[in-house]
Amino acid sequence: MASISRKFFNWETLPFAVLYAPLSIFWFYYILKTWRIWWFMPVDPTLEFSGFEGEGKKEMYQQLPKWSIPTTLFFNPKMPFAQVVAHIANANLNYPIITKPDKGMQGVLFRIIDTETQLKKYHTAMHDEYIVQPFIKYPIELSVFYIRYPNQTKGKVTGFISKEYLQVKGNGSHTLLQLIKAHPKAHLRMDEMTHKHQNNFNNIIPINETYFLSYAGNHNRGAKFINLHTQIDTNLQTLFDKISLHSKAFYYGRYDVKCQTIADLKAGKNFSILEFNGAGAEPNHIYDCNMGLRAAYKEILTHWAHMYAIAQINLKAGHKPWSAIKGFKFLMQAKKDFKQFSKLDLALKI
Repeated sequence: MASISRKFFNWETLPFAVLYAPLSIFWFYYILKTWRIWWFMPVDPTLEFSGFEGEGKKEMYQQLPKWSIPTTLFFNPKMPFAQVVAHIANANLNYPIITKPDKGMQGVLFRIIDTETQLKKYHTAMHDEYIVQPFIKYPIELSVFYIRYPNQTKGKVTGFISKEYLQVKGNGSHTLLQLIKAHPKAHLRMDEMTHKHQNNFNNIIPINETYFLSYAGNHNRGAKFINLHTQIDTNLQTLFDKISLHSKAFYYGRYDVKCQTIADLKAGKNFSILEFNGAGAEPNHIYDCNMGLRAAYKEILTHWAHMYAIAQINLKAGHKPWSAIKGFKFLMQAKKDFKQFSKLDLALKI
């Protein structure tokens, strides 16, 4: 009972559906106002389903400036593995590399691949197109929420956070399992921790040594977010204006970025965009910043209001949403894909 009470009052640990349930009335308000189920679709018109859910990453990477993204290769699992190896060699990619499904989300099936043997195991297990990229060694991972109206050349960075991967620090006396059980987030993910780290559970982690439990920078995968709103400035906004204007139709969403330093990012150097998330992007700067639930809801609703306004402008410009049936079919397929990916994620021991 006590654990249930703590979870209720710590709203950040609530399941997504529970957390957003009270806001559903506002979502339905926009549906009634527009008489369109998928009222948000015109907000990022060059992304499938406006990047709300189930879209592939390929179209996103193809629209970002080449200088802002890592070398990105796409592979169909039906391709002979020898060809995969050849393409990677031709691209001058060295291990470690990272792999993730083209239509993945929430860090599912994200892997750091250290050997060709591991890559073959991943390739053989996959049933859908996947991505190979170099492992970006920049030490800082950030999220930048960016909004720009279609009739404007300057936008606004509404959220700026850094991410700390799920990790424990050794004290020279406790085993990894003991450290995990004492961690405020890791102990809530014991099935995942057991699957990934069981072989090391009895190891004593040396004093001050960091042991990474996950390299996925997602809140729902245990990452800690640190709010950097005081560091939002003209240089940061100018950079993402430039990126947004290059893509021509990325008006609303969140960029996930790795960089050497925040100063370098603002100067437009030593950084790499990992992903752009469109209409389905959550303003994740509401987490881990001592924000109350009411303030978090206000921030979400403010972003939805921007999304509605941008979608209306693009709707008038001729970008039409899908029919209700087409959208529902797409969502059902996306949920089916995610379920399959999640199942494989647990089974694939890499």
